[in-house]
Amino acid sequence: MAVCPVYTTQSLNSTCSVSTPSKTHFSSHHNHLVFYRTSKRTSKRGGSSSCVITCSAGDSQTVVIGLAADSGCGKSTFMRRLTSVFGGAAEPPKGGNPDSNTLISDMTTVICLDDYHSLDRTGRKEKGVTALDPRANDFDLMYEQVKALKSGIAVDKPIYNHVSGLLDPPELIKPPKILVIEGLHPMFDERVRDLLDFSIYLDISNEVKFAWKIQRDMAERGHSLESIKASIEARKPDFDAFIDPQKQYADAVIEVLPTQLIPDDNEGKVLRVRLIMKEGVEHFSPVYLFDEGSTISWIPCGRKLTCSYPGIKFSYGPDTYFGHEVSVLEMDGQFDRLDELIYVESHLSNLSTKFYGEVTQQMLKHADFPGSNNGTGLFQTIVGLKIRDLYEQITASKTAAPLQATKA
Repeated sequence: MAVCPVYTTQSLNSTCSVSTPSKTHFSSHHNHLVFYRTSKRTSKRGGSSSCVITCSAGDSQTVVIGLAADSGCGKSTFMRRLTSVFGGAAEPPKGGNPDSNTLISDMTTVICLDDYHSLDRTGRKEKGVTALDPRANDFDLMYEQVKALKSGIAVDKPIYNHVSGLLDPPELIKPPKILVIEGLHPMFDERVRDLLDFSIYLDISNEVKFAWKIQRDMAERGHSLESIKASIEARKPDFDAFIDPQKQYADAVIEVLPTQLIPDDNEGKVLRVRLIMKEGVEHFSPVYLFDEGSTISWIPCGRKLTCSYPGIKFSYGPDTYFGHEVSVLEMDGQFDRLDELIYVESHLSNLSTKFYGEVTQQMLKHADFPGSNNGTGLFQTIVGLKIRDLYEQITASKTAAPLQATKA
């Protein structure tokens, strides 16, 4: 008879107790023994709650990925590229809150950490804090629920409604094979950070962020230049204090900078993008150009890679980043024809592709996504493939462990 631990999961910190045998229900599903009882208790956020006791027979744990970035820095686009690598369209929970921030696909569940705001929009205004301020977020609940999901236990996750600015009733989230937590603070709390199997930070420079925001808010939303500047300046102190420092903990950083190919460029249309990859991360081997560990500068052949002014330049080499040894792959410029990207792909190694040309195929598949003609799309795609490889390695190692124990 297998001996296994018993876990309790509670909706939003409510309390519950194990019912007597006559009131306890039993079911068996996918190698899990589940005893459960529902109750009509009221949580601190006003929603109903349930108690579930799960006895796991050894299924592999959920792999947890963290993605940190400021608002408007490309998290949503990166999530779409990542979930596409694993197959299946990422969609909101069926039959749930239409304003849910959660995205679910065949293998992945993406949770927006805005859902752990402890203050709604009015509450933040009254207290004079921004959503970036830790005081406006419930890190205890975030930690408890990410830990539960990683252990294979479903949770009732709160919902922050971006339309109304209110905290909506919670939604049931079942443990997926891959859980992605994305938002402002996935690496802020040490307890949550320690649960991550891999972490990414999208680091958009102030110059590019300003150019992007002007393009979006002036052209698409009719905002004035003065109001855009005021909005950026109002967020900057909290961003510098609470969001930006998280990049020191990331396993991979995608850094977006102004081009160096055009002197004094301030339009932000041509970008220099750096993929900073930490060395020594378990289940992760950095991508390299031509020769691993060497310092490389490469301008691709114009006959094999069509590119208009100002051209394209790649570089690669070892470096240090917040005291960590890293490998850095850089691309400055943009592609004219994505189908020619195979030329660049053929010179990169450790891509973790399943077949020759998979990076190019993924880029062509999402040619209409923002950044598909420059290094942001290329490096997001590469990181997505590396995360797939990391998931497969972790899964294989957990599958092999019981077999080795049995032989012993």
